[in-house]
Amino acid sequence: MDSARSQKLARAWDKQVRWYEPQMRFFDRHLFGDTREWVCSRATGDTLEVAIGTGMNLPLYPADVRLTGLDFSPEMMARARARADESGRPVTLVPGDATAMPFDDAAFDTVVCTFGLCSILDVDAALREMRRVLRPDGRLLLADHVEAAPAPVRGVQWLLERVTVPLSEEHFRRRPLLRLPAAGFTVDTVERFALGIVERLVAHPTV
Repeated sequence: MDSARSQKLARAWDKQVRWYEPQMRFFDRHLFGDTREWVCSRATGDTLEVAIGTGMNLPLYPADVRLTGLDFSPEMMARARARADESGRPVTLVPGDATAMPFDDAAFDTVVCTFGLCSILDVDAALREMRRVLRPDGRLLLADHVEAAPAPVRGVQWLLERVTVPLSEEHFRRRPLLRLPAAGFTVDTVERFALGIVERLVAHPTV
């Protein structure tokens, strides 16, 4: 991976800490709905959340989940640590890149990523890493904003990307679902709504 681009992206997300949560809560209310709960409630056992950000999902996991969070933004991780301390939610926070995770093979029962693959530089590498760290009987839980179904909305997304991609690598027209087979996953459940903009899914490693 281009380390200069990666460092630039980490700095960009560091700067977004102040307004990241108000923005995401707005989208949770008006676009994403119950998606965070839908995803996190399905986690079991040793769970890794990739791009944990400020830890907005922490209160949503079942109490018996053993949670690890990965992120490459120090400021985001600091907010996640503060939230974990305030809530008493046990979590191991690890700095790192989703495309080269510092974990052993088959280390987790569940891998979660909510609204994170839209801004990871190399989506295919990140998905391959998720496959590597999942146990053979493990479960992948993803949610993201993706390319819309109606052409006019896709046009708006294209225009937005002219600004958001150079600024913070924020993509609106990616669709991780289509990349999963090549990364070694079989999709079990998929739901798509809000003009096709929001997609959430459950997948497992292909044997």
